[in-house]
Amino acid sequence: MRCNCVVSHVNKSDSVQRNYYHPARWWRQLDKNTIECYLCPRHCRLKDSQRGICRVRINQGGNLFSQVWGRPIAVHVDPIEKKPLFHFLPGSRIFSIGTAGCNLRCEFCQNWDISTADGQNGSSEIIPPAELVQAAITQKCSSIAFTYNEPTIFGEYVLDIAGLARKAGLKTVMVTNGYITAEAIADIYPSIDAANIDLKSFNADFYRKRCQAELTPVLDAILAIRKSGTFIELTTLLIPGLNDDDAELQRLCSWIFERLGSDTPVHFSAFHPAYKMNDRPRTAKAILDRARRIATATGLHYVYEGNILTNTESDTFCPACGKVLIERNWHTQVTKSLQGDHCECGQKIPLIWQP
Repeated sequence: MRCNCVVSHVNKSDSVQRNYYHPARWWRQLDKNTIECYLCPRHCRLKDSQRGICRVRINQGGNLFSQVWGRPIAVHVDPIEKKPLFHFLPGSRIFSIGTAGCNLRCEFCQNWDISTADGQNGSSEIIPPAELVQAAITQKCSSIAFTYNEPTIFGEYVLDIAGLARKAGLKTVMVTNGYITAEAIADIYPSIDAANIDLKSFNADFYRKRCQAELTPVLDAILAIRKSGTFIELTTLLIPGLNDDDAELQRLCSWIFERLGSDTPVHFSAFHPAYKMNDRPRTAKAILDRARRIATATGLHYVYEGNILTNTESDTFCPACGKVLIERNWHTQVTKSLQGDHCECGQKIPLIWQP
């Protein structure tokens, strides 16, 4: 993905912009030459000129800098259902940006070309937050998404954009792996209206082997982000033979039901071979159907299938009377039997519409 022409650029020389590093937050100095970044649970300890595992945060002379502030590598307008968010501003357009880098190492990454890029990639020109917000307004978008790669790693840019977006009446969305510390959540998420969080597996060994990460910090972050007031939906990419067995799916669904509640929207998404995992088959619809049956039997009310052609499995139904409330065909929708955020039968539905 590349930055398209939906924003103008500030007038700086190319050499100045290419070498611009923005002061970072969420770090502490350990000694004269070493600093510790605590933006994510890795707590990277960096000596001078070293980058973190995210590839975009660098120690320069005993100070931490972001190499991707103001330098998106992808800028697009999407339907919000593509994030996927089905219960937040349904039917709206969302202005979406991403940069280079990621703090996980997922073997199955669907956007590996930008997640594995380093801080030298992206726009050669600095695109300030105000220009992105104005571009979102010009494109008639209701919200701005931080997406495509992991937005936590450009948290400084997120905060600067989100503050201006809120003043302009726009909502903000994080599409995230949830690998973030409690300190950063407390700073960032009060400014974020909604998030789709990838819960990649409910198996700690899967996280360690396939993502080079840990499961527990993700679970803790999901709870903390929800507690911050951010509306959340969850996505699990099902990979045949790796994270799709019944026992694991039951544990995942039970945790969501018990800790987040039956109204939490859950998306089971089909895997397509990519990056270092081209030896696995695509996810058959039967696998998604099975996962959806387990989730609904557990008591989850809003369970969807994605990345695959569906019949009614991407539609929203009333959990009380069974009426179809929103029909979806890929990223288009038809709304029925709804009166605001209530079904005609009176059942309240967790939907947030555009003001």
